[in-house]
This record gives sequence, structure tokens and C-alpha cells, in this order.
Amino acid sequence: MVLSRFWLAIFISSIAFIVVSLFTSDTYTIDSVLNGKKDDPILIAEKYAEELPAFIKDSIKIAPEQTMIINRDTLNADTTYVYKNKTVKIFSGVQKSDGLLPTCKSTLVDLILPLIAYLAFFCGLMELLIISGASGKLAVVLSPVFVKVFPSIPKNHPSISYMTLNFAANFLGLDSAATPFGLKAMESLQELNPEKDKASDAQIMFMCLHASGLTLIATSIIGYRAAANAANPADVMLPCIITSFIGTIAAFLIVGAKQKINFKSVSLVAALMALIAAIIGLLMYVNHLDLIGKNYFTTNLSALILLGIIIITLVFSFMKEKKFTEAKTTVFDAFVSGANNGVKTGVTIFPYVLGMLVAISLFRNSGLFEIISNGLGFVFSNMGVNKEIVDALPVALLRPFSSAGSRGFLIDSMNTFGADSLTGRLSSIFQCSAESTFYVIAVYFGSVNIKNTRYALPTMLLVDVICVITAIFVASWFF
Repeated sequence: MVLSRFWLAIFISSIAFIVVSLFTSDTYTIDSVLNGKKDDPILIAEKYAEELPAFIKDSIKIAPEQTMIINRDTLNADTTYVYKNKTVKIFSGVQKSDGLLPTCKSTLVDLILPLIAYLAFFCGLMELLIISGASGKLAVVLSPVFVKVFPSIPKNHPSISYMTLNFAANFLGLDSAATPFGLKAMESLQELNPEKDKASDAQIMFMCLHASGLTLIATSIIGYRAAANAANPADVMLPCIITSFIGTIAAFLIVGAKQKINFKSVSLVAALMALIAAIIGLLMYVNHLDLIGKNYFTTNLSALILLGIIIITLVFSFMKEKKFTEAKTTVFDAFVSGANNGVKTGVTIFPYVLGMLVAISLFRNSGLFEIISNGLGFVFSNMGVNKEIVDALPVALLRPFSSAGSRGFLIDSMNTFGADSLTGRLSSIFQCSAESTFYVIAVYFGSVNIKNTRYALPTMLLVDVICVITAIFVASWFF
């Protein structure tokens, strides 16, 4: 219900703002909102050549392709004049994101189709894990801890192994593998859910822990910083880990308090201490490496572990081939069957993702997001907040809505202020420290047709706020 109302609020307020802007002369055309593409120039006016200043009118007719660009200072966008058919079209600024119709297309072509391919492959592997019995063995090993965090899940339930693989993939920055494992976990948890259209306690806990985004190897962030000529692209790794770890602990404590989980459990405390020790150990190892060593380590560790999961799954399936025979199938046929289920899951979540991304597209292109962002920046500036922190806030504000959008702000902040500035580094930490909340809600709950997400969305947004505050303190401390 909360998600539905929020979605309606974004849609209706964005359309209302677009219409009002058109009829109050703040906007010349709304065609870009429907058909424009990201970074396209925005048409702000069209005039007859005679209505323009003399120097522009005379210059544009002899300019190459009858197009003239007037450069502004760094605070203003360039203005482009294009003369054609006796009129001059005037463009200024660029579109923030794809319009409604291009978003519909890109959601299918650039997002859902690749996701379906990932789902098909990894769901095929998971079918092998199920039939071979590997998932059951993993669940047995981890049950003592998971039954404390998820009291409603029976001991040794298969969902435990799927959640473990999802957390591990997220931890290592393997997004393409994390999503299929997570969707399989939601499907498995849905089997235990007595109210099929309402999120269970276990599903909410899993979603909040997943969305908190605990990551050890932020490969993509390091790549963006390297491309922006950072002196040490990996210098944000430790702040990213600290921020995402605090976010994960906050998510666990908030949801755990709501669900009355026993925080004093010995096995739970031991598992938490082991996780902290493992993170500290890896950090100490990575910290002593030079720049090339860090790049080599972060590039190869995730890839090696993913290949390890694949080869272990295949070898174990080969060793347990008798179980496949008992199930009246073969290893390859089981893989194909699982892949088919992955394709069906991808088709199921498409409408949920489409609806959310189209709403976000309208929200960004309407200008509402920019007004909110600038307003908050003004408030924080007048409160005495460091300007370098304020300049990084657009990344934090957009991150829950769109990973691609916040990534654009991240790259822009590094290009504008420098990759080694506090703004550039803080933007990197914001991008790394959490998931795209609304996308995650749409994909994961949509995959099992849950309509009532209960307190999942408010909790995830609260954790996002905690991550933002933590990132600011950690970045200020480190840099």
C-alpha cells in the first residue's frame, strides 16, 4: 500500500508540475518528457530570425550548418541556435534522463533482457544445487545462525542457502549473480508465507539486509574513479565498507526490534563477530598492497569466487549424478529446466520494473527532483554544512530511485570538482553504500506478486538516510 501510494504521488505530482510549467511559460515544449533521450539538448524557444539580436541573426546565417553555439560561464549551460525554414530553434541545457517512451524501450532492451539472461543461467545452476543436495547441505551448516535472524524459517530450509549466496554475491560486488540468487530466495520464502499477497517477516528482513548493500569490493566505483584520474582509485574502499556495514547493522537492528528477535543469542553474536573479523582481516590485507596490487586483487577475487561457485556446482552435480537419475532427469536437462524458470521470473517482474522506472523518468524530467535537490542544498548551506558535502547530496538523493541516474551525478561530480575532492569521494561512497530502494522493492516483491510490502519501504528508506549520514561522517574523518 505504501509503495502504491508513493508511486501514484510521484506520477501525479510530476505530470501536474509538467502541465503547470507548460502553461506558465516556464517550459516551451513537453515533447522531451515523452520522447527525449538522456543528454539531448532541451528546446527552450523558437523564434523568427528577425526577432533575434542583430549579431546573432547575421552570424547564424553564415555559420556552418546554420548552427551557432554561445558559450556561457561554468554556472550556465551553453545556448545553441539552429536556423531552419525561416525560424531559429534555441536549445539550452541537456535532458536529465530518457523520456517516458524511450524509458519503456530501454527498460526492456537494456535492463530486462540482460536480466533474463542472468536469471536463466544462475537459476539453471540453482536447480543443480537443489537436485544434487548441495543447497540442503549449505542450509544445514548455516541454520544455527539463520534461524535466529529469521525465526519463522524452519531449520535447514532451502531459502537459507539462496539467501547466503545472495549475500555473498552482494558482498563481492557480483550484481549479476546476486539478483538471481535473491529472487530464488524470495520465491522460496514465499512458499512459507501464509498470506501470499502480504510480505512476511522473513521476506522483510531479507529485503532490508539485501538493500543495505554490504559490499567488500566496489569494482565499478574503483573503475569510475580510475577513469576520472583519481590518484588512488581504491582509497574509498574502506569508507564504503564501513558505511555499508553500519547500514546493514542498522537494518538488522531496526527490523529485528520490530520482529522481537533475540539479540543476545550466542550463535548470532558469534556469527557477527566472525563477520567483523573477516572484514577487518581482508581490509588489513588489501591495505598493505600498492595501487597495482589493489587493482589486481579487487579485479580477480570476485571473478575467481564466481567461477569457483560454478565449478563446484558442476563437479558436485557430476558426483551426485545418481540423484538426477532418481529425479528422472539429467544434469543438463535440470539446468535447462531451471533456466526456463529464470526466464519466467524475468517476464513476471518486467511490469513492476517498467512502472517504477517510468515514474522516476517523469519525476526527473519534470524538474521536481531538481527543485527538491536545490532546496535541500540551500537549507543545508544556510545551516553551515560544508559546501563540498552539499555538492555531493544529489547522488545521495537520487540513489534510492535510480542507480543509473545517481551514477551520472557521481561522474559529473568527479568531472566538475575532481575525483580526489571531498565531493568526488563522498559521491563515490554514497553510490556504493546502498541499493536502489525502489527498484529493489519493485523487482523482488513483484517477482512473487506481493502487493502489501508492510513496513519494508519505510525501513529501507530510513536505512538509506542512516547510510547518508554515516557516509558524511566517515568521509569527513578519512579525507
